[in-house]
Amino acid sequence: MGSGETSPTMVTTHRRLIERLGPPPVPAVLLDTPFGFQSNADVLARRAVDYFRESVGLDIEVATWRSAATASTLASERSLARLRAARYVFAGPGSPSYALRQWAGSPVPELLAAKLETGGCVTFASAAALTLGAATVPVYEIYKVGEDPRWLPGLDLLSAAGLPGAAVIPHYDNAEGGNHDTRFCYLGEPRLAALEHQLDPEAFVLGVDEHTGVIFDLEGERATVVGKGSLTVRKQGRSVELPAGTTVTIAEVRAAGQAGATTRREAGGGGDHAPSTSSTPPEDRQEAGSSLAEAVGFLEARFDVAVAEGDVDAAVACVLDLDTAIVAWSRDSLQSDQADVARAALRRMIVRLGELASAGAPDPRGAMGPLVEALVDARTTARLSGDWATADAVRNQLLRAGVELSDTPEGTRWRLLS
Repeated sequence: MGSGETSPTMVTTHRRLIERLGPPPVPAVLLDTPFGFQSNADVLARRAVDYFRESVGLDIEVATWRSAATASTLASERSLARLRAARYVFAGPGSPSYALRQWAGSPVPELLAAKLETGGCVTFASAAALTLGAATVPVYEIYKVGEDPRWLPGLDLLSAAGLPGAAVIPHYDNAEGGNHDTRFCYLGEPRLAALEHQLDPEAFVLGVDEHTGVIFDLEGERATVVGKGSLTVRKQGRSVELPAGTTVTIAEVRAAGQAGATTRREAGGGGDHAPSTSSTPPEDRQEAGSSLAEAVGFLEARFDVAVAEGDVDAAVACVLDLDTAIVAWSRDSLQSDQADVARAALRRMIVRLGELASAGAPDPRGAMGPLVEALVDARTTARLSGDWATADAVRNQLLRAGVELSDTPEGTRWRLLS
């Protein structure tokens, strides 16, 4: 997964992978090594556990392997026992170079490879995804510290998927930089190009967009792109781009990486240089357009319309929906400033609701009154002329529209039904 591993975007993907492993309960572990150096490691682990339990419906244990140097023998053996027993192994954000240092010389890489050989599932995202290939980018050292672009040896688990020499680049379409290029996991085009020249001649890059995943089905020998973005198979600056909803054989991914091409594929579409694809069922793409920023934009627009029309119930519904979205996205490991933007939008909505309450929402009777009165007069005319069918039709139509008529000695009265 390129990112979004603990967001609503990937809930369906996690569930589908877990369902393939057999009836519940499925033994599952969170391998916390990539963020093990962070002071908030406990918080990140707890958020991930909560996400899997509440959103995915999976009880997941933490297989703690934060520091090979300081871990006790008993703690290490407990974590290894959990890792051996797990059918589903998940790891996510942090530092790929730190994770590789802690795993070096330990049983962890062999245990991960064994999962793939015995029908288990390894789901790595963000920093952890960087370690899956034959070569790994030390992102922090290059982007934050300023070291020259270079590769580290990776776990090379993708060789088991039939993709020897592949290097994974998550966050491939990142756009946080604004006025500078942060695509390709914050590397930008010049540094990625320099790194490509350092790869072996047969090697290639697998770029996974944010909130996007690629499922490599080793038994079926196929790859399926899920989420909202694309998988890019790149070699020396030439790319094949496979959008969400695309399924190809693993052999075709390998062939695209070995040959290199420049084309963009639509799901299920054709192309002279790209592998043949098949369209994925709609349920595989149902979350493709979701992000907290998109939810904020949609709900703000709907809220503004509701306030302009004086529809208090609709405005309140937007506030509640935004609050629900903020909670749902709160466990996403990489939201940058989106959570702050969402909370600011929520506060703005609440203030607007207060202003609406102070001013008073317009009385719908004022807008509807002339129309209803005209229909009441038409019904009265019909009754006086003995046209009971028309009179009843007018009454029934108004009732369906939420207006109730009452005939009194003083005339016909009407009221809006709540």
